[in-house]
Amino acid sequence: MSGAPLFPASAYRPCVGIALFDRRGLVFAGRRLDMPFDAWQMPQGGIDAGETPRRAALRELVEETGTDKAEIVAEIDDWLAYDLPPELAARSWGGRYRGQRQKWFALAFAGADSDIVLDAHEAEFAAWQWMKLGEVARGIVAFKREVYARVAEEFAPIARKLAKAGGE
Repeated sequence: MSGAPLFPASAYRPCVGIALFDRRGLVFAGRRLDMPFDAWQMPQGGIDAGETPRRAALRELVEETGTDKAEIVAEIDDWLAYDLPPELAARSWGGRYRGQRQKWFALAFAGADSDIVLDAHEAEFAAWQWMKLGEVARGIVAFKREVYARVAEEFAPIARKLAKAGGE
């Protein structure tokens, strides 16, 4: 796991992360509803009991963006982990986890912007935009920054390939 956590995997909530790429090589970033400042991130969410990470990624995509018009094109082999700040860890998930360990997937978006409907389910984002992968990594909250930097590194070839094909 990234970040070399000193605790067993069971101390981290199993989760997926989604880098949803448009045809120009940009990724979906949502501005979180529950933060008092501009906190932008890519979709992520927990893996349900009995659910595979791939299935969880597709479910979370629909729950957080309102669309299923995408296909998985890559995944990071490793599980990436981050620790929550102690005060947040004590409040989140009943204090059961120190942080999250995530399996990250790259998805190619095959729809139109109008297919993204943030309030199709319980809304987590107040707004969204397409961003360069590195911009999202630089703009994420500090405790997730190392994970996002690794995601940007791993998925950069996908972004470059799409950007080249998209004419940017």
